[in-house]
Amino acid sequence: MTAPTTASPATGDERDPATAPEEADAFDRDVLPTPPGATGTLLRSLLAPMRARVALTTFLLLLQQAAVQAGPLLVAYAIDRAVPAFREDDLGPLVAVGVGYLGCALAGGGLQYAFLIASARVNQDVLLDLRGRIFRHAQALSVDFHERYTSGRLISRSTTDVESLRELLSEGLQELVTVVLSFLYISAMLLWLDLGLGAVAVASFGPLYLLVRVYQRRAGRVFTARSSAVAAVIVKFVETVNGIRPVRAFRREAVNEADFRVLNQRHERTNGDALLEMARYVVGSRLVANTAVALIVLWGARRVADGSLALGVLAAAVLYLRRLYDPIDRLGMFLNSYQSAAASLEKIAGLLAQEPSVPEPAAPRELPARRSGMPGREVVFDGVGFGYRTGGEVLPRFDLTLPAGQTVAVVGTTGAGKSTLAKLLARFYDPTAGRVLLDGVDLRELATAELRRGVVMVTQEAFLFSGTVADNIALGRPDASREDIERAAKAIGAHEFISALPDGYDTDVRRRGGRISAGQRQLVSFARALLADPAVLILDEATSSLDVPGERAVQAAMATVLKGRTAVVIAHRLSTVEIADRVLVMERGRIVEDGTPAELVAGTGRFADLHRAWRDSLA
Repeated sequence: MTAPTTASPATGDERDPATAPEEADAFDRDVLPTPPGATGTLLRSLLAPMRARVALTTFLLLLQQAAVQAGPLLVAYAIDRAVPAFREDDLGPLVAVGVGYLGCALAGGGLQYAFLIASARVNQDVLLDLRGRIFRHAQALSVDFHERYTSGRLISRSTTDVESLRELLSEGLQELVTVVLSFLYISAMLLWLDLGLGAVAVASFGPLYLLVRVYQRRAGRVFTARSSAVAAVIVKFVETVNGIRPVRAFRREAVNEADFRVLNQRHERTNGDALLEMARYVVGSRLVANTAVALIVLWGARRVADGSLALGVLAAAVLYLRRLYDPIDRLGMFLNSYQSAAASLEKIAGLLAQEPSVPEPAAPRELPARRSGMPGREVVFDGVGFGYRTGGEVLPRFDLTLPAGQTVAVVGTTGAGKSTLAKLLARFYDPTAGRVLLDGVDLRELATAELRRGVVMVTQEAFLFSGTVADNIALGRPDASREDIERAAKAIGAHEFISALPDGYDTDVRRRGGRISAGQRQLVSFARALLADPAVLILDEATSSLDVPGERAVQAAMATVLKGRTAVVIAHRLSTVEIADRVLVMERGRIVEDGTPAELVAGTGRFADLHRAWRDSLA
């Protein structure tokens, strides 16, 4: 027996990243840190490819507003010119007003239709791009991120938050542009028609602006809280549904319902706060607008009476004022959508700003070609240490060499560091010290695709995707023939049960492989790994879901599965160790024993004790 060399004693045991101290408040609060300017950068990058189409939609809206705002001018002309001309039997001006009004109405409707079509296409393309970015980025982020940031929050980012942005793009922006253009058009027209009336109308926008600013500040806080409340409801729902078996087994229904009621009431409260802020804004804006209209009408009527203002001009001014103030309510709807979308976009930007902790190399290398018949690849842990970013050490520095073609079993108590060692080899994490080498190449220098061709990990979970059995087996080799798929299934003993399924290899296993048993899912994952034909195979407690007959069947096939490749087998069941060439025993992150199974069983160390206890349990 040979003892491995370690540079320092262990100071910590293996921990799940989901419970590591760095589970900082950012993850608990559903708010990832967003770098300054990231939200604006994201929005600009979404709109940049559509710059020409955005310009077209803006131009259409400009023309539409010009057509719409011509109406009150025609009314003023009709009152002051066309009606007096009609009294003198001159029908021309009145006909011209009617034709002009009809033409403006038709033009306004047609341009509005064209604008809605053009803007809808821009909006949908932006949302399509954004959803794609979220999905791609979620897949690119490292495993440790997904172990900390729940799937429910990711679902909230790609559904609820994207939907908030859709509402802003589909309705809110049009309202904002309409209000701005209306203000510019109408202010110019009122000042042109009568400088005094125009000045009073423009001055009335001072109180309205202050009202908008107050609403914007208050609503911003409300909608940020509402977005987090929605995400919390989704997270609780997803976690409960995904864990329905333990929920039912441990009678958690009442407790979960009480927890959900609290979250749902919080959601209701934040929705109510949003509606209350909106109501305050609408009431205040209408009060200011109606007061301004009343004052202008009274002053204008007095001027009409003394002959200093034409009646048609007053009528046009009142119509313009109504058109100017009516969109103020809709501006509140825009601010409503804007605050909700701004909070959502900030969260999406925070997610997209997360960098993978296991990045792609800037200048990737390729693994050296395997010579024909060469067994697997050599694995070297060179001064490797691992700890969480908060400082909790899991694996102290150690050196370890796994010769090509060797099957190594790693055993030890829960939390000893076995799975962490396997995840470093699979490069789910990077070591905090040292290097992991594959045939002399640092894993950090390999592109992900190159690494995954060389190293495959079969986990205890045995996750299957919706689709056929054949599709799941061919996951690592989508171009594999049916013969290759069946050959892999036969090699690990899965062909018989697969053939007995209703549609054989074409049977849909359904969501998470729920149509077949846990042991059968594990066999399918073994066939998947065998078909991928990696040089290094990692089995992380991969037989734990099998019953005794199933375990024996897999063990009988393992000799064939592992032949010609380097294998690391993380095992709780010592029966699995019997197929290994070498056994590593780990305690508190250190390798405390290293030797062949026979050597360690014959000794007096930890493995001998474990083996003796296991034998006694069988008796």
